Amino acid sequence: MEIQEIKQRFGIIGNSPLLNRAINIANQVAPTDISVLITGESGSGKEVFSHIIHQMSPRKHGPFIAVNCGAIPEGTIDSELFGHEKGAYTGAVGERKGYFETVNGGTIFLDEIAEMPLGTQARLLRVLESGQYIKVGSSKVEKTNVRVIAATNVDVYDAVRNGKFREDLYYRLNTVPLRIPPLRDRKEDIYLIFRKFTSDFTAKYRSPPIQLDEAAQQVLINYTWPGNVRQLKNIAEQLAVLERDRTITAQSLATYIPLEQGGGNNRNLPMKIENNGKEDLSERDILYKVLFDMKRDMVELKKLVADIIEHGGVPHSGNQQVINQLYRDIELPNNSDQQFTIQQPVHSNDGNFNITHAAEEVEESLSLIEKESDLIRKALKKHKGKRKLAAHELGISERTLYRKIKELNL
Repeated sequence: MEIQEIKQRFGIIGNSPLLNRAINIANQVAPTDISVLITGESGSGKEVFSHIIHQMSPRKHGPFIAVNCGAIPEGTIDSELFGHEKGAYTGAVGERKGYFETVNGGTIFLDEIAEMPLGTQARLLRVLESGQYIKVGSSKVEKTNVRVIAATNVDVYDAVRNGKFREDLYYRLNTVPLRIPPLRDRKEDIYLIFRKFTSDFTAKYRSPPIQLDEAAQQVLINYTWPGNVRQLKNIAEQLAVLERDRTITAQSLATYIPLEQGGGNNRNLPMKIENNGKEDLSERDILYKVLFDMKRDMVELKKLVADIIEHGGVPHSGNQQVINQLYRDIELPNNSDQQFTIQQPVHSNDGNFNITHAAEEVEESLSLIEKESDLIRKALKKHKGKRKLAAHELGISERTLYRKIKELNL
């Protein structure tokens, strides 16, 4: 089937080369039974491509089911996928068929596959390799003939490196990778899709048609669209329902699409910062950084004091006061064992200062627990006891902060 026919059949709008390539790959792989891994940002249309592959395959008359792996609790996902026997666990009052049994002969679409627990990944790998599985609470091996299409909006290979996704399953699923381009990489398609959405919504709500002036079109095209097609559809529906003036200007569109201050027309929305499983390493990094920063401050302070004394920048009687003030400017941890003794400079006969080496006694505590405790106190004090903000400042999760407060008895 030609690409244009596929677009018309499945309601796909756009002529971007990246989009056409993705449709062509889906069309080529559909007649086979090869597993497909669909990658792309949230809202880019991954599920539509799973329907294309199923409907263009010999299994098109068989069942199709889409399963969101991230929406199923970890304790029940095995039962959902593979079924369970009566009494397999508390609450299992009867036998239950899993998706791999009910979709036998068809296609199962596993969305957000990267959210699947590692134990379930091992069972899924066995299904992909041999078509065999075992129900929860049973010892009988069952057989199934199901094609698996998986999708994710995260970097699966990065999850493999962090131990969150099985490497063997990744290569088994990634036989044919299919990447769906984000909307910002299909700028030539944005206005076409928007016009289709507004046409549908104005017909649905029986409202006058909507038009964008030239400036508004440029705003629409140049926006980054972090929510992709889903976000564009929502904005089109809002405009169709809420706007009284049916000719949309850049100013009125700005109330729906946030603009940068200073006249720019792009603004990235806040993005999730992934922990990547390095929570403990981040804590150590913070502590080591504090220690190194303190050491650097000490060196800089000694240089500054010596420079002041050498150049006679302050009166003799004020030297110790200035030195004390400089030391107060450096924040030391509570309960610190660091002690400093500065020997006063003496006047020579010619009225200049003679520099004598300061006797410095340093007994620095290198206990990570003390440094960690002090960091947490400072963060909590800075954010007035708001633990969520303090955790963000420290670069750790809020749950970890709660645990640390309890462990350190703060």
